Amino acid sequence: MPETEPWEYTLYIPNDVRAVTVSRRTLRLILTMHGLIGLVGTAELLATELVANAVRHTKGPAALRVRWSAGVLRIGAWGADPEPPEPPRELAQLGEAEEGRGLAMVRACSDLWGWQPLTRHGNRGKYVWCELTSAA
Repeated sequence: MPETEPWEYTLYIPNDVRAVTVSRRTLRLILTMHGLIGLVGTAELLATELVANAVRHTKGPAALRVRWSAGVLRIGAWGADPEPPEPPRELAQLGEAEEGRGLAMVRACSDLWGWQPLTRHGNRGKYVWCELTSAA
């Protein structure tokens, strides 16, 4: 059974494509330990897309933040690129395109998503987040 008390974790990651796998596995462990196994599959997909974008589009560090409060799981990735993300297109419009699917998947699979400028440790960047509501 999911916990009712709020909690939050932040994983600081280097600009390294292996950070995507580390982030996904860390998220799985966090959610499992907090009794949110039903959200793991979708949450892993969303975190993978967010962290991959943060690592791919910047040259600096990044961070994954996972927060649970009032039955809502918020997953976000901070990256050192302060430019707004391109608006996601509909997945159906992307066809066989190999790029540009990340935020379209985030929009399609989450209950809510957004972004905001955010400075972390003196580095300008942005925080892109999404939310999943627990059915439990």
